[in-house]
Amino acid sequence: MAMIETTFKEMDERLKMLESRVSQNSQNSHRPPSSEGLRKPPPRSERKKTGRRSGGQAGHEGTRLEMAAEPDEIVDHWPRQCAGCGEILEAKHAIGYEARQIHDLPAIEIEVTEHRGMKVCCCGCGTVTRGAFPERVTQQVQYGSGIAALAVYANVYQLLPLERTSDLLEDLGKRRLSEGTLVNMLAACGKGVAPSVANIKAALSQMPVLHMDETGLRVMNKLHWLHVVATDQLTFYAVDEKRGKQAHEKIGILPEYNGVAVHDAYASYDQWTQADLKHGLCNAHLLRDLQAIHELTGQRWACDMKVLLSQMKAAVDHAKTLAQPELTSPQLTSFITQYDAIVRRALQSNSRPIKQPGKRGRAKASPPRNLAQRLRDRKHDILRFLHDFRVPFDNNQAERDLRMMKVKQKVSGCFRSLEGAHTFAAIRSYLSSARKQGFHALLALRAIFDGSPIILRLA
Repeated sequence: MAMIETTFKEMDERLKMLESRVSQNSQNSHRPPSSEGLRKPPPRSERKKTGRRSGGQAGHEGTRLEMAAEPDEIVDHWPRQCAGCGEILEAKHAIGYEARQIHDLPAIEIEVTEHRGMKVCCCGCGTVTRGAFPERVTQQVQYGSGIAALAVYANVYQLLPLERTSDLLEDLGKRRLSEGTLVNMLAACGKGVAPSVANIKAALSQMPVLHMDETGLRVMNKLHWLHVVATDQLTFYAVDEKRGKQAHEKIGILPEYNGVAVHDAYASYDQWTQADLKHGLCNAHLLRDLQAIHELTGQRWACDMKVLLSQMKAAVDHAKTLAQPELTSPQLTSFITQYDAIVRRALQSNSRPIKQPGKRGRAKASPPRNLAQRLRDRKHDILRFLHDFRVPFDNNQAERDLRMMKVKQKVSGCFRSLEGAHTFAAIRSYLSSARKQGFHALLALRAIFDGSPIILRLA
């Protein structure tokens, strides 16, 4: 009889596990939206409704296209006859004008510059000496920095495949670049940004708070990992075959880092235990986990914890707007007391699993029990944003910096070589950092091909 009860209990637990797996989606789990297919649920925002309509609100300062003080071209339109009586009008009687402007792009034409190394014969010895060409004029016929920058911009920043990049350049400039030429331009750009990327990496190692994340990347039809280390001003990407500790060792930032590493609680980040390294967990992930527990099991504590975390974030955001360095002591005490109470309820509602006789290893805990234990064991890392205003509530910065890489894969499939993936990561590191600091991506690339990279703020 006891064996039958045990079997029924195991079957019931397995049924609940399978039902919860079927009910998972991108809004209540860590599954990506691409895995949902036709079962994708309608979008559901975490934001509360304000009752306001979308668009500009009453009283906001609007923006519009402004008149240029000095237009490039002026076209005068003279009236031929009087609108009142029909008499012929003369220009000498003009008393003013009404101006309207059209802002447009000029026709794009390739400009050919011929460099001539003049040869001069010496009257004294008869030696013929040729004038030196500029350093970057190395071939009899070559493309300039403008075309090279546009090609890299289209492929790396706008994520066009090589063939469509060639199509774009042909449509704009009536020149079709071969795939080999484009690859050479990418390689030259990757070499040109290398010093800037090294400076970015060194600067990030000294930052007090870093966002870290990784995502799968196909290289030569094999799964690799694109790692990102970022702040709101700098971005560093690295491609590696591994996802965890071995990749961190190769990248070389986390093993020596002594600040706050913000991440999604992937286990490899916790393997680094240097004394001054602290962790901040992404609470956006935690909110999804709590949503799943509440939806799939109906346990009220999960909803209460979700509300409490949102209240904590709102309190911190409000304090920041008032330029307060920290929350008041009563606020902190109240929040932490509520947090501990909810965790106790969660643990009481989900008892410790009992190990069955004859089975090896630890008894498997339910998802609600696992989440409750994580809330208890990682309390300081989860609530670090509450005590240290430098630490954000979530890891959205790293996730935003990785998002376009998924678009790259959807458009182009995979990288044909590991070298190409490394080049792409280096150029994106330079461009992402430049954009964060207010530089135009196309001009930043042209500066690379002109031999004078932009100077990024590293402090």
